[in-house]
Amino acid sequence: MTSPLVSTDWLAARLDAPDVKIVDASWYMPQMDRDPLAEFEAAHIPGAVHFNLDRIADTSSGLPHMLADAATFSAAVGAMGISETDTIVVYDGMGLFSAPRVWWNFRVMGAKNTFVLAGGLPKWQAEGRPVETGAARPAPAQFKAEPRENVTADAEAMLAISQSTDGPQIVDMRGAARYRGEAPEPRAGLRSGRIPGSLNLPFNELVVDGTLVDDAALKARLEAAGIDLARPVISSCGSGVTATFLNLALAQLGVDAMQIYDGSWTEWGGIPDLPIERG
Repeated sequence: MTSPLVSTDWLAARLDAPDVKIVDASWYMPQMDRDPLAEFEAAHIPGAVHFNLDRIADTSSGLPHMLADAATFSAAVGAMGISETDTIVVYDGMGLFSAPRVWWNFRVMGAKNTFVLAGGLPKWQAEGRPVETGAARPAPAQFKAEPRENVTADAEAMLAISQSTDGPQIVDMRGAARYRGEAPEPRAGLRSGRIPGSLNLPFNELVVDGTLVDDAALKARLEAAGIDLARPVISSCGSGVTATFLNLALAQLGVDAMQIYDGSWTEWGGIPDLPIERG
């Protein structure tokens, strides 16, 4: 398969396949007041395990859900019964919100056969398909991470990119009002605005009915945002979750572009001496 997406029909036909592993990637902003683990235990796709985005992470950085090192990631997902050679299908409880970030985590750690379930859990349930309750109890497996290099950037690197005339295009996936600095950030203490020179493509403009818009619409929206598909890109957002919508969209269009600003605006907006633009 060339698309990073699979359908509910595709997954339903393979629920019992031993090499298909299903991952509930549900994660919510604090103000949503939703508990992803409680919701998982109340209803999940049969055989699924829950991926805790805040724990399978570099927790030493002080920033939320930063990419874990290879050893930490391998130990955590191996305990979830997942091998790097499995076919991994990732979904979330909003249709398409946090699943791209977990898809990205697996892909950059070398799990090449990782896909996102189009429509997620809402579509699965709306179709009357089976669900399970309770905690997952997978048999452990061995995951051998082969992490890709140069997939994340820090604030220092982003500053250099923003000041360069020939570096990657910085694409901010936050909403337009936050990008322009006209709306407050959901995380307290952050300045409002954007990285100088960055482009804006709100992630929700790429989504319809819990999946990506069609390829023609993807291309049109990328072009309207000023993104040149022939040039490198690095995506950003509020905390590195919805940034990965750009990576997923580019993968759908056959473009291998996996670099993100992992700290995103949570890092940049919290460092007073970094430059910002508004308007």
